[in-house]
Amino acid sequence: MATKQDKPMRTDNRPSGFRRLRSTLRLLYHSQSPGAQRFQFSVLVVDLAIIAFFIATPLLRENEAFLWIDYSIAALLAADLVARALASTDIMRWLKQMPVIVDIFILATLLAPTWLVSLGFLRILRLWTLTRTSGFWRPLKKRGLGAYQEAVQAVINLLVFLFVVTGFVYTAFANRGEEPSIDGYIDALYFTVATVTTTGFGDITLPGTWGKLASIVIMIIGISLFVRLAQSIFRPNKVHFPCPQCGLQKHDPDAVHCKACGHVLNIPDHGNH
Repeated sequence: MATKQDKPMRTDNRPSGFRRLRSTLRLLYHSQSPGAQRFQFSVLVVDLAIIAFFIATPLLRENEAFLWIDYSIAALLAADLVARALASTDIMRWLKQMPVIVDIFILATLLAPTWLVSLGFLRILRLWTLTRTSGFWRPLKKRGLGAYQEAVQAVINLLVFLFVVTGFVYTAFANRGEEPSIDGYIDALYFTVATVTTTGFGDITLPGTWGKLASIVIMIIGISLFVRLAQSIFRPNKVHFPCPQCGLQKHDPDAVHCKACGHVLNIPDHGNH
């Protein structure tokens, strides 16, 4: 006769709270559901607002509320990093990715704004790391604008370069020497744009040998980015679709066969790609 002790014990196969949290975050950051897309769009809007603050930081640094805003953004960025880490399938591999390393560095500049003030101009790299996430491009592809991804990326690369160089010039050369050419952030931005576009008015220059070398590097990289931008705008649009046979990534939108190996392609429509 069976007793209470003989009854098999029930095992609880329900996932733990931590596992449910990771599963929920995975769905929010990577799912295509309407709720997840609304969440991703909200995160994108917040990220763009943060980037706008980074661009305006040199003009807002003397404001009394600057540190409060700075630490609030640090809290948001830290929460986003933790959430993205939990949403990843392999946290250690995720931590080794360059965009994640850059975001952690940006978080450090936010947590120690007075100690790392000379490196604060690198915060604009957050715009570059943002474009390395699927959440940035998914809304564009959803609206049939995926074909313009290369052009948008080229514009963003140029903007990031302009503001990084402007911050560097402002930090390294502003108010240096007896008669400084650069005495404010706007002067630094004006010099950067004039140098990158090779206009070279000559009314603002960087002093000394290091200033000349910096100007040369800025011009060379700036011209390369402008050429890249022109190529992405004026050459025919390509779609990203790996050929199953040879792996060629880009094809004409109406291509039926791969131009490298002749394999038959089945490229989805732009609206679904």
